[in-house]
Amino acid sequence: MAGKRIFVSYDYDNDKHYRHLLSAWDANKSFNFTFDDHSTPLINSVDAGRIKAAISVKMAGAGCLLVIVGKQTAKSDWVAWEIAKAKELKLGLVAVKIDDQYATPAGLIGAGAKWAMSFTESSITTAVNQC
Repeated sequence: MAGKRIFVSYDYDNDKHYRHLLSAWDANKSFNFTFDDHSTPLINSVDAGRIKAAISVKMAGAGCLLVIVGKQTAKSDWVAWEIAKAKELKLGLVAVKIDDQYATPAGLIGAGAKWAMSFTESSITTAVNQC
C-alpha cells in the first residue's frame, strides 16, 4: 500500500487515538502500512465555513476517504459532511468499524465503500488497496 493519498474521517472527540494509531503504523518500519495522510490538522476555528474550506482543500488532494466508524460516528454531522464531500469529489470510500455493533454512517450505505472487517493493519491495508 505504498503512498495512498488518504483523508481520514473520524469522530475527533471519541476516536482520535485510532487515527493516531494509523500514523504510528505508518511510522513503524516493522509494519507494511504506509499512506500519504491528507487529513487536516485540528483547525483552530469555530467558523464552519472556514473549517469546511480547509477540509475541502485537503480532500481534493486525496484519492480515498477512510472513515473510522466508532460508537458515535454515525451521529457526527462532520463525518456525514466529509462523506458527502468525498462523493462530490469522486473519492474512493473505505471504512473500518472499531466494533461491528456500531452503526454505519448513512452516507456509506449503498455507496460502494470497501470495508475493513477489523481495525487491524492487514484488514485496513487490504481495503485501502481496493480504493
